[in-house]
Order: sequence, then C-alpha cells, then structure tokens
Amino acid sequence: METKQRITIARGDGIGPEIMDATMEILMAAGARIEADYIEVGEKVYLAGNSSGISPESMEILRRNKIFLKAPITTPQGGGYKSLNVNVRKTFGLYSNVRPAVSYHPFVPSAHPKMNLVIVRENEEDLYAGIEHQQTPEVFQCLKILTRPGTEKIIRYAFEFTRSQGRKKLTCMTKDNIMKLTDGMFHKVFDEVGKEYPDIEQEHWIIDIGMAKIADSPADFDVIVMPNLYGDIASDVAAQVAGSVGLAGSANIGDEYAMFEAIHGSAPRRAGQNLANPSGLLHGAILMLLHIGQNDVAEKIHNAWLKTIEDRVVTYDLARKIKETGETNYTEVGTREFAQAVIERLGQKPSTLKVADYGNPVSVQAKKPTFKNVRDQKTELVGSDVFIHDGVIDAQTLGHKLEAIAGEHLKLVMISNRGQLVYPGHHPETFCTDHWRCRFERRDNNSPATHAHIRELLSRVEAEGLKWIKLENLYYIDGQRAYSLSGGQ
Repeated sequence: METKQRITIARGDGIGPEIMDATMEILMAAGARIEADYIEVGEKVYLAGNSSGISPESMEILRRNKIFLKAPITTPQGGGYKSLNVNVRKTFGLYSNVRPAVSYHPFVPSAHPKMNLVIVRENEEDLYAGIEHQQTPEVFQCLKILTRPGTEKIIRYAFEFTRSQGRKKLTCMTKDNIMKLTDGMFHKVFDEVGKEYPDIEQEHWIIDIGMAKIADSPADFDVIVMPNLYGDIASDVAAQVAGSVGLAGSANIGDEYAMFEAIHGSAPRRAGQNLANPSGLLHGAILMLLHIGQNDVAEKIHNAWLKTIEDRVVTYDLARKIKETGETNYTEVGTREFAQAVIERLGQKPSTLKVADYGNPVSVQAKKPTFKNVRDQKTELVGSDVFIHDGVIDAQTLGHKLEAIAGEHLKLVMISNRGQLVYPGHHPETFCTDHWRCRFERRDNNSPATHAHIRELLSRVEAEGLKWIKLENLYYIDGQRAYSLSGGQ
C-alpha cells in the first residue's frame, strides 16, 4: 500500500471553510492519498493577539508536514497585523509563486479563447520585503530589495519549469529602463542564465507594455517570469482576462516546503451562503497533487472539473458572467452542489476542452542552483548620499551651506528632491518637499573616501543646525558605479 502524504490544512476565513470543505470532499472522493492536520490561521488568531496570524504551534506543524493547503484568510483592519502569506513564504523559503491562467472558452466567457500561460512570480523580495519608513512629515519610503541569489533562484526555476512542462518560450518582464540597478540586475541574470537553455525561446518586455500585451494578446505568451510586485498584479490581471480570478490557483514552491492556495481573497460578504466557487482552491489542490507525485488523482479531478464546466454547471459568479452574454443554457448551483457535480464526473473527460494529461511526471520543483559568486568583487567607497529634513530651506540656500562644510576630502555633487536634481541648476517649476538627498563624493578620484570622512561630515552638518535623517553610502563595485544618478543629473 502506498504511504499517504501528510499535509497541513487551514480552512481560513470568510468563504474559506466552505470552499475548503468542498475541495477536500472532491479530493477524498477521487482517492487522494493524503492525511490532514488542520490548523487555525487568520482572523481569529490575529484577534487573539498574534500579529502574524499563525501560532508557533501551527508553524511547527507546517515545518513537520512541509505541504500546506490554505484557504483564503481575513486580515483585520488596522495597523500591526503582518501578512500571513508573506510570513509563511519567507519562513519556509517559498521563493517561487506559480500561477497558471487558462481560458475555458466558450464555457467561461473570455475574449481570449487560446490563452494558456503561466506566471512565475518571485515570492520573497522586492517591495514585499516590507521595509518602510516615514522619514519626514511629508515623505514616506518603501525599500525595493532585489538580491542576486534570490533573482538567480527564480530565473533558474522559471527556465526549469518551462522545460519540465514542455513549454517553448519564457518571457521576462521588468522596468529596467527606469530602475537600472534592481530591475536591471533581474534582466541581466535572465540573459545570463538563459544561455544555459538554448532550447527555450527567450524575450524581455518592459512591464508596462508587457502588462498591456497580457491584457490584449495573452496567447502570445507561454511562461512569464517577473519580480514580486509585478507578478502579483500581472497574475490577477491574467486570471481575470482568462475568465475569472475565482478560477485560479497558485503554488508557492521552495526547495523543501510548498504552499497551495486560491489567488482570490476571503470575500466575507459571501460567507455562509453556499454561493462561493471552490474552483480556485481546487486548482491549487491539483497543483499540490502534482507536486507530491499523485498525478493520477490530479488528472482525474482536473478532467472531472473540466467536464463539469463543459456541462455548464456553475456557481453564481460564473452564472452571472454567462448571463451577461445572453446565454441561458447553464445550471447555477451552490458550493456544495458544485462539489457533488465534480464528484459525479470523476472518471469522465471533457469532449471540447483540452483533456488534462498528467501521465508523465509534471514536476514544479527546480534544481538547486549553484550561485555565481559575486562576494569577492572589489568594493570601493566613493561617497555618501546624506538625506536632510528641512521644510523651510530652499535648494540654493541648502546647496551653498553644504558646499561650505563639505571639507577637504568630500565635495557636494548635487542635491535632489523626490529623485529630481534641484542643485545645481534648480528649475523654479520643480515641486519640492521637506526631504533632500545631498550627494557627497570624494574630491580626489585616486584617493578613497572613508567612513571617518563621512562621520566628520555628519558632525559638520549637525553643527550647521541641519537635521540629517539617513545616509546611503556610494560604492564602485568591480570598477562600476553601483548607484543611480538623479533625474536631470
């Protein structure tokens, strides 16, 4: 007898318990070889005083079982509550978020009947690092953190995924025409790693026009890889364009752990009404079954779901979309009844929609990469950006003051406000806030700047009565400038 896979299940909040019960009923009827440990996460845990939405005991269960099937949760209003998803993803190294977006035309209305793409989203870094500060009464900051190892992991995963699925093209999307260091590095690593995969067609799009293409011509794409925030937005757009966000599931994959879920929220206004569509979570569960090697069960469930949709048995959300087209040939059912309809079709296959065929292993795990070693690159300190808070002073006055106190080792190169150059050469039309970035660089390019020089500068800034709030040191790495120029510089 095959050993059953032990998994962790959270029924979630809002519509979560209903769609999880429906999903589990289908899994059990299909013969899924699993045993479940149920944990409490989400709103009740938050309100009980745990700011992360999950107890230490539940985290230990996740650590032991390694596989997590999670329904949507509700995060209470107000500050201090941390994202459960982000916490779990980072704790267990779930660096890859895989989100398929497929059209089920003509049974689910869609303007793109040939759409069948997968978005591979980096899952741990970018703006989701959650490092934010209010620096002045007017200025707030969120740090965008991309690392080379984190980028290499997701890029290599995307190539391995594309190859393992028999797909032919991988598209990278960034905004490296603006964010030349962070997104520029992501694009550069994509090109570097891509040389190892000559069998896969490769292309790069700037994210804004790339998103427009996803909305307008999604059939042009196969697999798309992108940083965290872009991937979060793009995958919701892709799912809705395909037919409905309510149909999409996702896999959060790491080297040892994995979490599977629907991409939609907990919809508390629909809770307890037997209305919710369990399809998104069911698709997440199908990805889970593939991940743990139960391809036979995944195939049986997927085909039964396709047959159910093909027979136009739908929940209220899809019924509403179908009705808007003028079509009347459909049967609207509740959450429980939809699950029963899928169960009744176990063993059947669709006749119009593409049959799911998972006869061969369909891995969504990547080989652990051997990272390029960049730690031994030469790092040379050349100066510092000193950020000053002052809501009264103007750029010209501030510039003259700072030039006078720059000292013998450093010189004031420029001042910017909101990233735009305002000194020297200030344009009076440029709007300024109370937050000034003042760039000091070494006077002699043959002599390195030192931390002592910067400390001495900060002492002179304080003595001048100016309030510095942070600094960012400036480096050359392997002889290349490792910081951005200001707009207009």
